[in-house]
Formats: sequence, C-alpha cells, structure tokens
Amino acid sequence: MKVLLKILCALFILSVAPALAAERWQELPDPAPLPQAAKTGTAPVNGIELHYAVYGSGPPVLLIHGGLGYSKVWGAQVADLSRDHTVIVADSRGHGRSTRNAEPFSYDLMSSDYLALLDYLKIEKTALVGWSDGGIIGLDIAMKHPERLTKLFAHAANSKVDGVNQPGMESETFIAYIKKAGEIYKKISPTPTEYDAFVTQIDGMWKSQPNWSDDDLKKITTPTVIVLGDHDEVIYREHTDYLAKTIPGAKLIILENASHFAMLQDPDGYNKAVRDFIDK
Repeated sequence: MKVLLKILCALFILSVAPALAAERWQELPDPAPLPQAAKTGTAPVNGIELHYAVYGSGPPVLLIHGGLGYSKVWGAQVADLSRDHTVIVADSRGHGRSTRNAEPFSYDLMSSDYLALLDYLKIEKTALVGWSDGGIIGLDIAMKHPERLTKLFAHAANSKVDGVNQPGMESETFIAYIKKAGEIYKKISPTPTEYDAFVTQIDGMWKSQPNWSDDDLKKITTPTVIVLGDHDEVIYREHTDYLAKTIPGAKLIILENASHFAMLQDPDGYNKAVRDFIDK
C-alpha cells in the first residue's frame, strides 16, 4: 500500500509539473539589449585594458556589475537612466572584454581600476550603483575615497566573507548564471580559453575578502542604501541588516519576489528603486 501511494504521488507530481510556472525569483532572464553608446573604448588602467561605454547626458552614475558578469547585465538600467543621466559602465578587470594581469585580485585593486576610469573620463564625482562584487567595490570606494561619490546603491554586497551563504551558489538559478557567464566569456574575452584560470584567480579574492570591521564601515559618509532581494541565494539577510545598521545613516531596501539577480528579474522595480534614491 505504501509503495502504491508513493507511485501515485510521483505520477501526480509529474503530471502537474509542466503547468507549474517558476516564481520570478527563480528565473534568470537574459539582459535587455544596451542602447547605442555615446562613447566606447578601452582605458589603460593599472596595467590592464578596461573596456567601458558611456551613455546619455546629465548627472553621472557609474554601474558596476558582479563577479563573473559583464556590463551588459545593466541593459535595462542603462536604457532607463541614460534618458537624463550620463551612465558609465565597464567590464571589471578580467571580466567581459577587459584584460587582466598576474596581479592578485583584490577589492582595493578593482576600486582603483574604476577610480582610474573616472579620471580617464574626467568625471570627478558620481553616483554609484553596484551589484554583488560591484556593491563591495562601491563600499570600498565610499570608505576610502568618499570625495568621488555622491550616493551609493549597494545591492547584494557583503563586508565579511561570512556574509555569504556558500550553499546558495548551488541553487539552480546560480548554477545557470555561472554556466552563462562561462559561455559569454569564451565568446567575448580577449583570453577566451582561460576561463578556468580566471575563475581560480578571482576565487582567491573571494576566499579571504572583504574583511572590514565595524569601524571601517562607520567611516562611510556617502549617502548609502543597502539593497537585497527577498530571495537572495547567497547573501544572508542578517548580514544585509547588519550593514544597514552599521553604516551611518544607511537605509535598507528589500526587493520583493527577487533573488541575487533582481535587476534582471524585475527591471522596472529595480530602476524605480535606483531612481528613488539617486534622484532625490
């Protein structure tokens, strides 16, 4: 009888599975296409070539993508913000179309890459929207070079290694992201056969960084909002709450029905959250 019940349950699950749509936070949509850039090129910074693009005109905003990604992830945000902002995007060192060298990855180094890019583009001060590693880079710049930022929108960032839920990287959505990232790397990277070496190199940073103290975070004077999807796979909600409580004056935004990839899953909601913060 028990065996029969198990078989019937399995058949029922199989019969309804095709009709059950995934929740939005479980999906990984492709990025929206980027609009036509006003300017694009490579900037020589810190011994590498950093691929960048500039869109629109108005108050500047720098968008920094997450680990293993590249600037196209911001397609929907660039299209919206470039209507009345100068929007700058780049592929972080070793990512996308940018090169890397043998220097070990660190958030300080990557922050210095982006500051050098701003210098190259003659942008003295900007709002910064950072996702994942990009959010960590934003925190780094806010701590050490507050004169370069007007506001910081830090999405899915962590200030300590233990803020990351490692098993979350084994979720279906996150695995799909890593797979897509590898495929894109092989198509557009200047070193298309070196994806494994690149991942090994950046993984060395992830194992030990960031590692900032409460006192480090309390140095931040830039108006900051700490952001997380309510179903984020890899950043603990408790850690996000900690960041918002520790950074002076920081606000907390929880994006509904969204995961680590909220800017892809709910671009309209994400754009509104960004605008509600940087335009006020």
